[in-house]
Amino acid sequence: MTDGTGLRVAIAHDYLTQRGGAEKVVLAMARAFPDAPIYTTLFEPSTTFPEFSDLDVRPSRLNRVGFLRKNHRAALPLLPFASSSIEIDADVVLTSTSGWAHGFHTSGRKLVYCYSPARWLYESQMYLGEARSPLKRAALKTLSAPLRTWDQRAALSADRYLAISTVVKQRITDAYGIESTVLPAPFTVETATPESIPEADAFLSGSGYYLCISRLLPYKNVDKVMAAFAGTDRKLIVVGRGPEADRLRKLKSDNVLMLSDLTSGQMTWLYQGCNGLIAASYEDYGLTPIEAGFHGKPSAVLHWGGFLDTVEEGVSGVYFDQPQPDSIRDAVTALERTTWEPLKIKAHVDQFNEERFAAELHAAVSEMYTETMERAAS
Repeated sequence: MTDGTGLRVAIAHDYLTQRGGAEKVVLAMARAFPDAPIYTTLFEPSTTFPEFSDLDVRPSRLNRVGFLRKNHRAALPLLPFASSSIEIDADVVLTSTSGWAHGFHTSGRKLVYCYSPARWLYESQMYLGEARSPLKRAALKTLSAPLRTWDQRAALSADRYLAISTVVKQRITDAYGIESTVLPAPFTVETATPESIPEADAFLSGSGYYLCISRLLPYKNVDKVMAAFAGTDRKLIVVGRGPEADRLRKLKSDNVLMLSDLTSGQMTWLYQGCNGLIAASYEDYGLTPIEAGFHGKPSAVLHWGGFLDTVEEGVSGVYFDQPQPDSIRDAVTALERTTWEPLKIKAHVDQFNEERFAAELHAAVSEMYTETMERAAS
């Protein structure tokens, strides 16, 4: 738990039950602080990144309920209690959150790395999207007031906030009245050997393709990306899993392939071979264009949120204004008409490297610990 100087550091995260950008950030935090245990409400090794199985992950008692490990959204009414029950004995807790971990109790200082204030509390219309059900609406109406009270109290327990992007910095101010510092999330350089995917090979038959990599949730707008490719001779590979999976499979056309649970080598193979990345989601950050850029590939992304920080128009990609098929289709055409320079794309994304991220985290943690020691001595 110590960093070699006697400073005891712990990491906290909402839940480790899926493979997304936030979970990649937690792995980067664990590499920056390799002795830090990771506290979380739920941990399901089979559905998150396999690297977590080798780390010291300490879930709450709620984790004993196997159904909830596989269906964390069903745990919503219980998560405030599970979060409030977690006690962390550390000098500094590095808290990775978009809704729960900032409510964990700690004996020391709390440094919050925020992906967004809880979207389902403050932006429920966008978060639930067109697929929201009457049951979800009723649940939110019933729970939103007490959950918002809990969330506000949890936010005020933090000693310092870091925001993943400029738009999230403003959102933190709007939700909590708290000022924060922007620290972009890192991308991880994959060293895995490219590993072909037989199903994709058969689907492509040597033709080019575009990638859409996303959790399958309403606000990710994967259905709009798929619709943009319907009726064209372009091919699209969608990588991800989530509650929208069955609905999207029924919607997809023959020139769209859906995959999930790929290895690092398979993801490297897809990135290296694609023509570009397409993202129409309402992202608080937008990590996938950075990952594509590492391989010298351009992106067509929604002109919104975190993408404004991670994509430079004309250098690493193009924007479209609305998450609608026609707008996305026009952006793909713009990608194809532009001559892209892979070296310039790679140079652009280098500013998001993990070494910089780790150095800034260490500086922030050390500063907080020094403040604690100075207060104790005065």
